[in-house]
Amino acid sequence: MKKTSLRGHRKTTLLSSPLGLFATALALGMLFLMGGSNAAYAKSDGDGGTVANKSTRDEGDAASHKASNSNGGSDAAANNNTKAADPKSAPSTEDQLLQLNEKVKRLENIIEQQQKAMDALQNQMKGNASTPAATATAPAAANAVDASATPAATAEPVAASANTAGTTAAAGTTASGAAATQTEEAPLQFHIGAATIQPIGFVDFTGVFRDKTTGAGIGTNFGSVPFGGTQAANLTEFRFSPQNSRLGARVDADVKGAHVIGYFETDFLGFVPTNAAVSSNSFSDRIRLAWVDVRKGQWEVLAGQSWSLMTPNRNGVSPLPQDVFYTQDMDTNYQLGLTWSRQAGFRFAYHPTDNVAFAVALEAPEQYIGGSGGGPTITFPTALGASTITSEFNNGGTTLGVPDEAPDVIAKLAFDPKVADKHFHIELVGLERNFKDYNPLSKQTFNATGGGGAINFNLEIFKHFNLISNNYYSDGGGRYIFGQAPDFVLRADGSLSLIHSSSTLDGFEAQVSPKTLFFAYYGGTYIQKNLIVDPANGHFVGYGFPGSSSSNNRALQEATFGLNQTFWSDPKFGKLSLILQYSYLWRSPWVRPSTGPDTANINMFWVDLRYTLPGQSPKY
Repeated sequence: MKKTSLRGHRKTTLLSSPLGLFATALALGMLFLMGGSNAAYAKSDGDGGTVANKSTRDEGDAASHKASNSNGGSDAAANNNTKAADPKSAPSTEDQLLQLNEKVKRLENIIEQQQKAMDALQNQMKGNASTPAATATAPAAANAVDASATPAATAEPVAASANTAGTTAAAGTTASGAAATQTEEAPLQFHIGAATIQPIGFVDFTGVFRDKTTGAGIGTNFGSVPFGGTQAANLTEFRFSPQNSRLGARVDADVKGAHVIGYFETDFLGFVPTNAAVSSNSFSDRIRLAWVDVRKGQWEVLAGQSWSLMTPNRNGVSPLPQDVFYTQDMDTNYQLGLTWSRQAGFRFAYHPTDNVAFAVALEAPEQYIGGSGGGPTITFPTALGASTITSEFNNGGTTLGVPDEAPDVIAKLAFDPKVADKHFHIELVGLERNFKDYNPLSKQTFNATGGGGAINFNLEIFKHFNLISNNYYSDGGGRYIFGQAPDFVLRADGSLSLIHSSSTLDGFEAQVSPKTLFFAYYGGTYIQKNLIVDPANGHFVGYGFPGSSSSNNRALQEATFGLNQTFWSDPKFGKLSLILQYSYLWRSPWVRPSTGPDTANINMFWVDLRYTLPGQSPKY
């Protein structure tokens, strides 16, 4: 008979340490204590291997025990020492060796797992638990023990009889390793069902200084910069504010073959209580963006309050803020010359290719006669100015009382080709507006149709260097230049005469290093005068007429330079950055003041410390 050797199955390296020897002795003792009460050992399969399934092994033990009892009870005979066991019923020496061999194999697996756990514990005690290898080893050992049913049954009494402190320490090692892994692999979004929710926003601490006071906050009223020699020109303005801080959420989900994005964003630049700056600085929250976008294949639909389609894009016709160009400025009214709005609307887009997109939007209208953002208001003919017709137009102080006729219609065609691996964005934009008023004096109704167009470029001329040019011309579209121009004036009969206005915003953005961005812009706005003869006295009225206020601007210009410096950035813990901006702004009215300079100018400085919330949008 060929004898089976047990020596070849031992792994000396696993037993070389004192901890390994201790674990081996302990496991052997418990294993034989458990097996000593049964006369039958683990059954072998047809190939000589042990049946690893626990239930199969237990059934075999139970069957052997039942057979022994039916044959007169070999265990009872052994215990009473009254009768020797039947030699035929006892297992042969070869079977016993095979069974013992299989038990040793299982024991070696247990010892190897214990050894790995102990090694991990020793590494942690030496301060090496933070390394990726140590972090991965402890959970792996724990999972290996739990995954196998057969070793688990054998290992259970070993753990019960082991040193309590040692067992607790090993468990702590596994738990701490799992916690470390969980921390490193923490999701960058929340998950509810099939949807992911990413918190968005940042915390801003902004400081602004102006060498003339404008009576504004951190956002500039471009159209009302004071002239030299006035009271306001002899005062400076300094302010700290957290108002530009933003909070919101982005929700992404795939629904029946379509990708859905819900986007919500707020800041604290809304209504300011009259005593807000005295004690509590209780600035009101307001909606910036609130929209839902559904895209399936080449088609896309958006509804809600978003950046207007008139706002230049950086990429395609996307409504996402990172794909919209509203400068890097810290001025919360951005840059003079920028065409923009955030308003409710419905947008339909078609993407024939990855590099071409076309969109049409119906957006909230407003019949505007000036008065917002420091912009001037028109002058009515005497009779109409004394009538109720003035309530039909927004003068910068009107809320929701204006009777608009139809939504503004905006169309955009965008191209985003790659030129020598550099991104070029080119877009053509068209605008149609409809106006209507009613003269209560003559009982007449009048209509007018205005419009405008824009050609915008955002070209990556060199790697990480973008050249930008946005150019806009309109007839009745002054509202979209941050309200710096009225849309129209009124003739003596109450009919509408549209005002020509145009703007440009040009500059560059240079990412000179992964953490440093320089930017520079020039913005300009031109507003054409529109003269109406007042039949009451024969004088001119309207906009920019002789004798009009110095607030009736002809041209406004602004030059800006800035730096965005990132200190650290990671989706897992957010981003900390410093933003600096300097701007010089000047304005020229149609009629110069009776005394003093022809133009008004101002120097402005911003400094901002920003912490951007952690998180990252899912990739689809």
